[in-house]
Amino acid sequence: MNQDVFREKTKEVETPIEQTLVFKQLNRIQKELKAPKNQHNTFGNYHYRSCEDILEAVKPLLGDCVITLNDEIVQVGERYYVKATATISDGENTISNIALAREAQDKKGMDDSQITGATSSYARKYALSGLFAIDDTKDADSMDNRKQKQPEHRLENKSINSNKCEYCGAVGNFHKPSCPNNPNKK
Repeated sequence: MNQDVFREKTKEVETPIEQTLVFKQLNRIQKELKAPKNQHNTFGNYHYRSCEDILEAVKPLLGDCVITLNDEIVQVGERYYVKATATISDGENTISNIALAREAQDKKGMDDSQITGATSSYARKYALSGLFAIDDTKDADSMDNRKQKQPEHRLENKSINSNKCEYCGAVGNFHKPSCPNNPNKK
């Protein structure tokens, strides 16, 4: 099916997506949404926004639309990821965005359920950021908190629809340990 055409669930007539209520509402929300970085990480000394911050900012703009967030655990190679889907719907039509986040092998001071919950929140944040076109170029994930110079060609968008890394072929921010774009590289 042509990407420019959206088949409504209740009709057999093809409607251009630009004419659907959900598309018009999403377009308006993307233009009006202000989701400031109200959280502060004292260890890394940077500001960031959380999934909850985005939801709080977008709810007053929804009009007749609703947002749903869903998680799924998926295996990629030998690792498990949380696949978060953010969907906006007008009751008939939907538009979704997907983001992936990998659970840490271990996180000091956190049990397994806390690790999964934190990973879910992270994936949902990036699914929402992609859906609502929120710029994250100055987020903690794109900052080098170690004061070392990083290559200027780092990928900034964490959405699953991102371009592949030219070094390791990773999608989003899931680089191989040896990749120069890996933000966790020591």
